[in-house]
Amino acid sequence: MTAIHWFRRDLRLGDNPALHAAADEGDVVALYVLDPRLWAAAGAPRRAYLARSLAALDAQTGGRLLVRRGDPCDVVPSLAREVGASGVHVAASVEPYGRRRDGALERLLADEDVPLVRTGSPYAVTPGRVRNGSGNPYQVFTPFRRAWHEHGWRSPAPDAVATARRVAFADAGPGELVPDAPVPDGLELPTAGEAAALERWAEVLDDRVARYADERDRPDLDSTSRLSVPLKWGEIHPRTILADLASRRGEGAETFRSQIAWREFHADVLLHHPRAVRESMTPVVPEDAWATGAREQEAFDAWASGRTGYPLVDAGMRQLRHEGWMHNRVRMVVASFLVKDLHVRWQRGADHFMAWLVDGDVPQNQLNWQWVAGTGRDAAPYFRIFNPVTQGTRFDPDGRYVRRWVPELRDVPGRAVHEPWKLPRSAAPDYPERLVDHARERAVSLGAYQSMR
Repeated sequence: MTAIHWFRRDLRLGDNPALHAAADEGDVVALYVLDPRLWAAAGAPRRAYLARSLAALDAQTGGRLLVRRGDPCDVVPSLAREVGASGVHVAASVEPYGRRRDGALERLLADEDVPLVRTGSPYAVTPGRVRNGSGNPYQVFTPFRRAWHEHGWRSPAPDAVATARRVAFADAGPGELVPDAPVPDGLELPTAGEAAALERWAEVLDDRVARYADERDRPDLDSTSRLSVPLKWGEIHPRTILADLASRRGEGAETFRSQIAWREFHADVLLHHPRAVRESMTPVVPEDAWATGAREQEAFDAWASGRTGYPLVDAGMRQLRHEGWMHNRVRMVVASFLVKDLHVRWQRGADHFMAWLVDGDVPQNQLNWQWVAGTGRDAAPYFRIFNPVTQGTRFDPDGRYVRRWVPELRDVPGRAVHEPWKLPRSAAPDYPERLVDHARERAVSLGAYQSMR
């Protein structure tokens, strides 16, 4: 018998229980569907990375990854008929689009007497399973984290080497070549694929985890894992990470585990509130508080190009354009600046991030933006406003991060780099003046918030 394993957000062989479930039925057709809707929405950096990850996966399957382009509701049933598939195996999708697509596909496959078999998900605990004592989903992170940890998760499935020995990949005939999506000019992508992800995690586990609690907020240090990219594409599963962390003690390991829990919390929230992809879960300011027209566009363009006059904000936005990635502390600062200093709706910022982030992931991106905007499921309200200067002096104390990404300020010494407007203009003649005054715009945001109470 032959089964189809449809790779989606699990671009790996190791720790892939859905792939093993397919292998239990016989030979496996390894399928990836280039969904035009998702391909167009991905943004050039993510498309380029995906192409390289698929190439790595194709090599792992011995060149037998079948790539087909089209609506999965057309492609998958057609292939099932071609190969006489006994089943189509997937890791469950929990995002709004994926759930609708899989529901429609399941009905179509049922007409062919072919089951759509869901095994596992991209999360250690599949969203929807963690509930409070009343059987309702959690609304706040801290109690969710406790319940999530108490719920626990399965041990990892066999690794890539063991999987490759066990799974017989079938040649299903002609498909498309793995796409060669170009890398945008000036963008440096990390190495894609399962092997690179596992190598990165091994380095982090051996070196960075112990320092993680103390250094994770420092963009000037290489102390974060950068695993958000392989986690997004499923080149590594969070269960693998959690299994390795179980043998580690200390605040660093616990803080790292909490970051995995945040990822799972956001997926859980979006499962129960699918409209949060575009809608604020809690409106916090009147509609007339938002910038509009030319004023909004000018502010947004300056922010997106890293020309606001606030060094930490500009460094982050330039890093995004160069790496398709941004340090998490800086993501919070630049998001707060857009929403609460420039008064631009969070949705515009979220869209920009999704266009440029290689790790752009709907639950994490949209819910993190709502967290910063104060509109999401969080105990802290709208008046959380990040000061871009104090954030810079605290987390980039010597200015190394700013100087790396903002060359106009490379000759400015020490912490002065975070307040260049206090220096003579000759100290940084090519750096823009401040777009707005933070203290004034903070007061405007707080006034708008109070008017809704």
